[in-house]
Amino acid sequence: MTGKQDYNYLKEQILRITGVDLNAYKEAQMKRRLDTLINKRGLSGYEEYCNLIKTDKEVKEEFLGYMTINVSEFYRNPDQWEYLDKTVIPELIGKFGKNLKIWSAACSTGDEPYSLVMALSRHIPLNSINIYATDIDNQILAQAKNGIYAEKSVAGVPKDFIDKYFEKIGTSYKIKDEIKKRVTFQQANLLDKNYPKDCHMIVCRNVLIYFTEEAKNDVFMRFNESLAHHGVLFIGSTEQIVNYRSMNYVRKNSFFYERAD
Repeated sequence: MTGKQDYNYLKEQILRITGVDLNAYKEAQMKRRLDTLINKRGLSGYEEYCNLIKTDKEVKEEFLGYMTINVSEFYRNPDQWEYLDKTVIPELIGKFGKNLKIWSAACSTGDEPYSLVMALSRHIPLNSINIYATDIDNQILAQAKNGIYAEKSVAGVPKDFIDKYFEKIGTSYKIKDEIKKRVTFQQANLLDKNYPKDCHMIVCRNVLIYFTEEAKNDVFMRFNESLAHHGVLFIGSTEQIVNYRSMNYVRKNSFFYERAD
């Protein structure tokens, strides 16, 4: 098998072995990433790579980790977090009360859900905050649970939060347990059908850029169904929902969309 047939074989095998449907990902981008992995291991092609994924857990985990670029940092795009703090969180509390159900989808190394806990702490007691955080990559989730970050990752964190919620260990920063225990991490695939229900806010930022338009729109639709009525979706600066009205959203600003009914 060569060319298109070869890649189709790979997609079938990957779906069977890992549950990941590569049809949802942009083909040219995904091929480049897979070719890098295959070349790194000195393999002859997709078939040999699939055989290795079947038998080698480390190779399988590496594949899952390499599917997306885990570029994450606390308080990424500070103006968006300011809007969340000043406008979105007070509105959510006004509509739903202080026991908010919030899902951080594709949470990567935990920067985002921990940022959410800190942002909410300005408005709600810590013991009332619970964030559900998911990612496809178990290795990344292990890093998130560990909660140790380089100085660059925490550069955007407000100083009062650095002083209050982090412990400096050499050149790194460890997030304190009082923040960590407000987040529940779980492995999950956005392409699966099992989404949590009645979320007051869903945060999914700078992840869907790797998906095809069809897959991206399907996820946005399912996010809408997963939100409580008038719940809010917070997306990243690399994304937009072009047909948001037809998906039952009202746009609050460029990165925040509210379920319409």
